[in-house]
Order: sequence, then structure tokens, then C-alpha cells
Amino acid sequence: MVKIVNSSVTDHALRSVTPSAASDVLRPGATLGVMGGGQLGAMFAMAGKRMGYRVEAISDEADCPAARHCDRVHVGASYDPEQLVQIARMLDVVTFEFENVPIETVQAMSAVVPVRPAPAVLFTTQDRGREKAFLMQHGFDCAPHRTVRSIEDLDAAVAALGLPAVLKTAAFGYDGKGQRRIDSPTDIPAAWEILGPHELVLEAWIDFEAEISVVAARGHTGETAVFEPTRNVHCHHILDVASAPSGLPENVLATARRMTAAILNTLGVVGVACVEFFVTREGRVIVNEIAPRPHNSGHLTIDACETSQFEQQVRAICGLPLGSTRQLAPAAMANLLGDCWLHGEPDWPAALAMPGVSLMLYGKTNPRPGRKMGHLTARAATVAEAIATVTLARALAVGQVSP
Repeated sequence: MVKIVNSSVTDHALRSVTPSAASDVLRPGATLGVMGGGQLGAMFAMAGKRMGYRVEAISDEADCPAARHCDRVHVGASYDPEQLVQIARMLDVVTFEFENVPIETVQAMSAVVPVRPAPAVLFTTQDRGREKAFLMQHGFDCAPHRTVRSIEDLDAAVAALGLPAVLKTAAFGYDGKGQRRIDSPTDIPAAWEILGPHELVLEAWIDFEAEISVVAARGHTGETAVFEPTRNVHCHHILDVASAPSGLPENVLATARRMTAAILNTLGVVGVACVEFFVTREGRVIVNEIAPRPHNSGHLTIDACETSQFEQQVRAICGLPLGSTRQLAPAAMANLLGDCWLHGEPDWPAALAMPGVSLMLYGKTNPRPGRKMGHLTARAATVAEAIATVTLARALAVGQVSP
């Protein structure tokens, strides 16, 4: 049984949507569906509502961040194709806030409503093995790797790739979950014990100088709009600070932009996607992974760019012209994890006293360590100043330094 909450309409008529509707422009007043009710779904809903659309989320939880911003939340149907088809008939288009959605359910929905990005994009990017195969097939540079299905496969992959290397689950990995670094042969049994017996991918270790990500949008007519690459710093495998401009050489950034646009075009993405890259000390740009949705590193676009990644997502899936990606000022974003609440509610006034700082909290009620609860963004005259400001603002909020 699907539970519906936050409905501002008492009766929402069912209707069929034929595949030919995929090329039509969806004007404000149409109903946009988003699979997932987390913070990405919430920020998508905020952008859609601002532009005059109805937004409905499909979530496993009624009390999700998106519920605060959507017209309606469908609870309990995420893995039921039959129920999702009935929900899809209420919508004009469906998009995603996360990629770990059973492909069968997406395909069922796509029979009655445009799904953007298409199920084929989701199928490729939700599995590391398929994603790597796609990148290699189309000539995009990625880390040397091997598919692993047994401990014998893992031994052979280590012999072929050398050490150190990183063993990753083929699916359902994020924020460092489902990963294990192997530094010596003695690490192999433990790595297999922890991550096996599921299908895995072993990747050669990349000695990188920087990690960057590029968020881009692609419309259904093939036009693309690429944001400024962000430089990403991680802590315990979770994004800590993202900043732009990245300070990397222009030829490196041009390669990353070009590869991102080419990947979106080759996949046939309609919507927003993010490509994460390693940049080596020699300036080589290597694809790490593709996310077929807005990305944590792109949150600074909300305050720093003419068009945010979420407005761009709305524009792209609705067939509207894509917005300008011009960045208005150097900016940095710092994640706020549940750890920030260890000693009580953070001191937000202290953080917001810093010039150029803005706060976004996601509405989550349980601040567990490592859980993304919100973010701070700072704009400044230089990117170094923006990074210093946003990290100081966070430190002030959690009492690590005094005002």
C-alpha cells in the first residue's frame, strides 16, 4: 500500500503519457517526479517550485528532507513496479536524486512517462563494472581495473595491476562505503572477507595531485552546459570542502570540461550529471566515476552561479533552454556532518557572522556521525579566502575556535 503525504490536492487524476511526449516542453504547472526524498530531492523540489512546477517525491520515508518542499510524497513504492507505474501516470516527467534504483522499476515507469536520464543511463552508471566498460569502449581515460568475482580473481587482479590498489563493490557504493585499500598481499583475504562475495572491481592506485568534479547539464536536443570544475578535499572518504575555481592549469580544466560534455553526449543524458576525475602530477585527467544526477560538490552553484545545478536539472528534464553556468565569485562549500552536533546544536550565529557565508540545513532530525546534515558556502574575492572563510565558519559553529 502506498501512503501519500503532503498533498495540496485532494484528487489528482490519472493519465497516460505516450513516449512521443518526451520531446515536448513541460511548462510551469506541470508535475515533476523525483525518485528519492533526500537532500538532493529537496533542493530539486525547491528549484522546481520556485519555477512554478508541482513536485512529487517517491521515498521510503515520509519524514524525508524532500517532504518539506514537495506538493506530495509517495511513501513505500520505491521497489514496486506496479505501484510506481500508477504513480507515474500522475506525473509529466521523472528524474532521480540517487542512482541505486532497481532498473526494472525505472523501465516500468518509462513505459508511461518520460524518465530523464533514461533507464539505459542509470543501468550503465549504477554498476562500476558496466561504467568502466562504457568508458573504455568509448576511449575515456580511466584507472586500470579488473572485475573480481572470487578470491582467485582477486589474486589474479592484484598480480596484473600491482599494489597498492583499491577494491570496490560494483554497486551501492558511496562516500567511501564499499571500498577497501590493499597495500600488501596479506591484506587480500580480509578485503575479500569484508566486501565479497558480491561482484567487485579492483582498481590500480592513482597517485593523484587533485580530485576534481565537473557538473554539467544536457538537454533533450543535445545542448550541454558545463559548470566550473570544483576541487574536492575529502576526509574519511566523505567530501569535506569543494571549491572553485580549482587553481589547476587551464589545459587540465579544458580537458575535464571536454570529457564531461562528451560523456554526457555519448550516454545520451537528459538532465544533470557529475563526472569525478583524478588529476595526476603530470596533468593526466582520469575519470573516477559518473553520477547521473546533481552532486554534493555542485552545491556551491546555488550561491555562486547564475544557475544552480538544481535549476539546471529542472530546465533540462522539462525541455527548457539551459541556464548560464557563469560563476559570480570564487566560492567554497564545507559539508556539515552529524559529527558537528556531538556537543549540541552548532552555533549558527557565529558561523553566519562570517562575511559571505550562507547556511543550508537539510531538515534531517538524526545527526549521526558521518551523515550529511547540511552545508555552508562562502563567496569571497579569491578562492583561498573562500576556503579559509568557510572552514573557519564551520569551526566557529562547532566550537573548535572562539569568535
